[in-house]
Amino acid sequence: REQARLKAGVVEQDTEQWQKDPNFTGLERVGGVDLSYLKGDDTSACASLVVLSYPALEVLYEDCRMVAVTAPYVAGFLAFREVPFLVEAVQRLQQEEPRLRPQVLLVDGNGLLHHRGFGLACHLGVLTDLPCVGVAKNLLQVDGLVRDELHREQIRSLQRSGDTFPLTGTSGRVLGMVSIYNNSSKPLYISVGHRVSLDTAVRLVRSCCRYRIPEPIRQVRLQGLRG
Repeated sequence: REQARLKAGVVEQDTEQWQKDPNFTGLERVGGVDLSYLKGDDTSACASLVVLSYPALEVLYEDCRMVAVTAPYVAGFLAFREVPFLVEAVQRLQQEEPRLRPQVLLVDGNGLLHHRGFGLACHLGVLTDLPCVGVAKNLLQVDGLVRDELHREQIRSLQRSGDTFPLTGTSGRVLGMVSIYNNSSKPLYISVGHRVSLDTAVRLVRSCCRYRIPEPIRQVRLQGLRG
């Protein structure tokens, strides 16, 4: 099974020197990727990639291509439908502007927090060999995780920007972290994609937030809307 083979390649720890530094010294370029569908059309989408400087978070590179998503949707295998277009975007950047290659990608979606433990951020990370972080706006209800009153109460208990609590499944495994930023009551669900620890993923997302959504994903979504 292709997914199982790729899943075996996921690295759940830090692999880069900059990740070990409290201030991420050495990190200069952060990417954001997203595939946004046209309203009412689940076959036409805009595959977007942006690269921002770090820590200034200024846009260095933007790419948005309209693509035809023809592979059928199968529950739990969404990444197989979407990931080829995002891999192509990374490869285009590598060919056209190799000096702007991002050192890490923030993915609008999930990583290990996934029905099969292999979401879009894992899939893209393994295929591009780039560190990847999954950042989702909604809870994917897996491994006993549910958006019930207890979950909502935990979200309400987050007081300050950057406060977090772990998402622990019934398996006992921590699948991700819930966090809020800039006094928003709406949380983000952060998970490991590839070549990054959960602690580093949370710190990185926090350092990229000017608003509720981390800047690489906010910018890539704006790019998709313009596209």
